Amino acid sequence: MAVTSFDSKLQVAAAGTGTQKPALILLGVLYFMMGFITCLNDTLVPFFKTGFELNYAESSLVQFYFFVTYAIMSVPAGRIVERIGYKKGMVLGFAIAGLGAFLFLPASWWHRYELFLGALFILALGIVLLQVAANPYITLLGKPETASSRLTLIQGIGSIGTTVAPLFGAHFILSRMGTRVTGSTLTAPYLGIGLTLVLIAVAVSLLALPRIATGQTARDEAGAGQRLFAFRNLKFGVIAIFMYVGAEVAIGTFLTNYIADLLSIKEHAANSYVAFYWGGMLAGRLMGAALLKVVKPQQVLVVAALTAGGFIVTSILTSGMLAVWMMIAVGICNSVMFAIIFSLAVKGLGSYTTRASGLLSTAIVGGAVVPYFCGVLVDSASWVWGFLLVLCCYLYLVFYGVSGYKARLKTTG
Repeated sequence: MAVTSFDSKLQVAAAGTGTQKPALILLGVLYFMMGFITCLNDTLVPFFKTGFELNYAESSLVQFYFFVTYAIMSVPAGRIVERIGYKKGMVLGFAIAGLGAFLFLPASWWHRYELFLGALFILALGIVLLQVAANPYITLLGKPETASSRLTLIQGIGSIGTTVAPLFGAHFILSRMGTRVTGSTLTAPYLGIGLTLVLIAVAVSLLALPRIATGQTARDEAGAGQRLFAFRNLKFGVIAIFMYVGAEVAIGTFLTNYIADLLSIKEHAANSYVAFYWGGMLAGRLMGAALLKVVKPQQVLVVAALTAGGFIVTSILTSGMLAVWMMIAVGICNSVMFAIIFSLAVKGLGSYTTRASGLLSTAIVGGAVVPYFCGVLVDSASWVWGFLLVLCCYLYLVFYGVSGYKARLKTTG
């Protein structure tokens, strides 16, 4: 088939141009920064909630404005990557994210919540471009059958960033939080982040990386968009990414306040527990990278989603430290889900892989939608109703691991 032939050519191109070691190191750094920046939002939510006297739904707009960029930018980002290539796409992504981080300075000067949200929006545009370029690059940088393992391993490195971010936020942001949001609290951390991103962009531009075709020919084929949606595993995979990211971000967003309420402690003390949530994802990804070499990815997804659902139910039905650790333990289950869903969704797509990556990245907008409605439910009802919405997301992932990942339905008779 033409799809198989195209995949084979991609593997040859990857192996034959440059070396994979610098590319893997770069991707590790890239995922570290993406994880660190994204999870630092979990610190900004309680910070802005107190500083601007917001309710849970209003404070979740931090995540909404960050993740809504995936709906707006992912498909255009896929076309940008098709045009300029994976390497230049990553350089541009780092540069735009750096600009967004620098915009925290004027936002702090004017002390306006809307300006902080605008800065996060620009920062997120860069993260979207990075993700659209990096995810397919990882899956194509080696054998197709080990794509889930490879992506999980790189994301494991990124999880170091997600684990460090809550500790960084608790010490440098929440511990200094007063009754008002002050400019000096956020400017120094985000100016440092911006400078780091710009330096990485310069370093990446100087690296010699393996060149992989981006599948530009798919754009020239008649009805390319319709053919892309003909892939059943991709259609259900887009929804699965939406549900997974929405659930993961919703838990991370409200975990600080959830723990603070359960244990009656201050936000900066509760935020330290969030490091265990993301740390669980780090440990799970390192173990998952090995596990996925011997166990079918879809089977791992089903078990992980069912276990996550069980932990959530236990947490909302109990109290105290048991409820806290049960919700934190969901992080271990989350660890392998994105890599599995992404690799199953693009399996067999060949020249459509880059465009499919754009669609899948669009679905990350779940990180904007699910936390917002979770916050609405918490404001209007209780934590139980908010996390029941999250539970529904994991139930869909069970379906995807059982049936949704299949390219076509099996027929009998």
